[in-house]
Amino acid sequence: MNTYIERFKLHYKIADTTQRLIYWNCLCFILSLLFFYSFKSQQFHFSEWIALVPTKNTLFLKPYTLFTYMFLHAGFLHLLFNMIMLHFAGRLFVTFFTQKQLLGTYILGGLFSGFIFVIAFLLMGKSAVLVGASGAVMALLIAVTVYAPYMNLRLALVGNVKLWHVTAVLLFLDLVQIGFSNTGGHLAHLAGAFLGYLFVYFLRKGTDITAWVSKVEMFFTSLYTKKKSHPLRKVHRTKKATLTNKATSPLDKTEKQQKIDVILDKISQSGYDALTKEEKAFLFKAGN
Repeated sequence: MNTYIERFKLHYKIADTTQRLIYWNCLCFILSLLFFYSFKSQQFHFSEWIALVPTKNTLFLKPYTLFTYMFLHAGFLHLLFNMIMLHFAGRLFVTFFTQKQLLGTYILGGLFSGFIFVIAFLLMGKSAVLVGASGAVMALLIAVTVYAPYMNLRLALVGNVKLWHVTAVLLFLDLVQIGFSNTGGHLAHLAGAFLGYLFVYFLRKGTDITAWVSKVEMFFTSLYTKKKSHPLRKVHRTKKATLTNKATSPLDKTEKQQKIDVILDKISQSGYDALTKEEKAFLFKAGN
């Protein structure tokens, strides 16, 4: 069991941002099954303390639900479709932008979608419950489409199409259905799409609205570093170490771990694809 846990930890460390977001969404879905799913009615019954409900107190007493709702899903098909779209949009996004910009756009897209949903339903005097990562995913897709609308895609059963063709179809479906079914969901999709457009718009003006991701990361890194620091203490070492057999010495293990840490840092900065063939082979061998 420990071996599988260690392998999963390593796979999570070398995963890019898109894969990690998929992991978190799947984990939250499993937890939702345990705490919020009714096998009798075969439906999820999310608490208003974790799902997004358009009430006057939401923005003041439960603003965190603007974040938590985007990791909840109303069913397996809902989760599956969103994760497929997240994988699709995420792979396209990192073609032009960084991993940190992907995370920032995803979170901002979800937050903005939830905010617009709450305000719109309060103005309309309607009540509903919003869950799902659709708005966040749509922000990624629109950002790539605005930046590179004529990117060529090859889709199964369709053939070669332009990226803007796919995005236009999805936006059209949201606009057509917004007044008939799942109004809150379609409204959130459009709000996320607008956030994706704003990301590229401001980036071209010289402002990266996702720059806060690096600042947050630096803050938590500094806390982690302080936590791991220890007072100075004496260390007694032998002058010479002698290897008596071919077994790996503690020094070799330390050097190996240091090399793994360097590679993982490189992945967190530039992504897995930035590794050389030798680094990928070393990491794969270490994982096994």
